[in-house]
Amino acid sequence: MIVEASPGPFTFDPATTALVIIDMQRDFCEPGGFGETLGNDVSLLRSVIPPLQRVLAAARELGMTVIHTREGHLPDLSDCPPAKLHRGNPTLRIGDPGPKGRILVRGEYGHDIVDELAPLPDELVVDKPGKGSFHGTAFGAELEARGVTSLIVTGVTTEVCVHTTVREANDRGYECLVLSDCTGSYFPEFHRVALEMVAAQGGIFGWVADSTALLEALTQEAVA
Repeated sequence: MIVEASPGPFTFDPATTALVIIDMQRDFCEPGGFGETLGNDVSLLRSVIPPLQRVLAAARELGMTVIHTREGHLPDLSDCPPAKLHRGNPTLRIGDPGPKGRILVRGEYGHDIVDELAPLPDELVVDKPGKGSFHGTAFGAELEARGVTSLIVTGVTTEVCVHTTVREANDRGYECLVLSDCTGSYFPEFHRVALEMVAAQGGIFGWVADSTALLEALTQEAVA
């Protein structure tokens, strides 16, 4: 299967490709969550939801591997280093009680994925303590066990958790396609530059396309 992308066509086999949906959590995407306590406009992230819903539906229809990630910490915060816990000047810090439960704590309402993109019972959910999906998780082992060699990467935020995951995936030999309208940032300029960095120098970290290009390829595969 071929997707028109930058810097050139992205070729993949749906049978060995995973759709990775990074951190589409209430704490980041809804009012009252951690993202808003940092002073951010969460509507910028919510714009990712409609195109991502369409991509998710198409991937499920084809029977592709779908993996969701959630950033968050153990209730005792033993996996949250001080450099992360005390960064910036948010009105609420990680672990503090917030409108959606304790901020970025596993098992709390705000830690979970937004209803619009809720995982199906058979879809893998990876809980991660850091920015990247590989650090401190079984993400890499799960990809290997499923025979995955390519990743279609979506979610938030483009320049942080998405970029960290793509960079490490590239180092581990995975071919990555980042969907421009299915990733988002609180800072539009950061989003733009982060995508340019992925595809720069002939695709130094991977490929970039919008969801329309991917859906066209997936639709052709379903028809075939």
